[in-house]
Amino acid sequence: MPDMRWKLRFENLKQAFSRLEAACAQEKYSELELAGLVQTYEFTFELCWKTLKDLLTLEGYEVNSPRETLRKAFEMSLIDDADRWLNALDSRNLLSHVYDEQTAKQALSWIKNEFMPMLSRCVATLHERAEKE
Repeated sequence: MPDMRWKLRFENLKQAFSRLEAACAQEKYSELELAGLVQTYEFTFELCWKTLKDLLTLEGYEVNSPRETLRKAFEMSLIDDADRWLNALDSRNLLSHVYDEQTAKQALSWIKNEFMPMLSRCVATLHERAEKE
């Protein structure tokens, strides 16, 4: 069952990532669309670290928090830049309280330029891993 858990969560992650890709492909955003992009990013990031946690648990590692999960995932070469991922975690926590236009515009830049490529590499790594099993 633990083997199935990470794969099921990974299927959900792939769907969320696909929605995030579509949202990032837009050139301009209404206020509502920008809020949707931020929420889609938050949801995708959450699924990503939880998928990593499930995979690490399957492999016998005990990780209980997002920070522990990201550090161990870096050690296991599942992610490629621990500092960027930890920054993304902090930003995700900050973005959940975005209410002003300036922060929302900064979030758009972070998501498109930093976090989207990072998530893309992780999804690709997880896909390769799933194919091997």
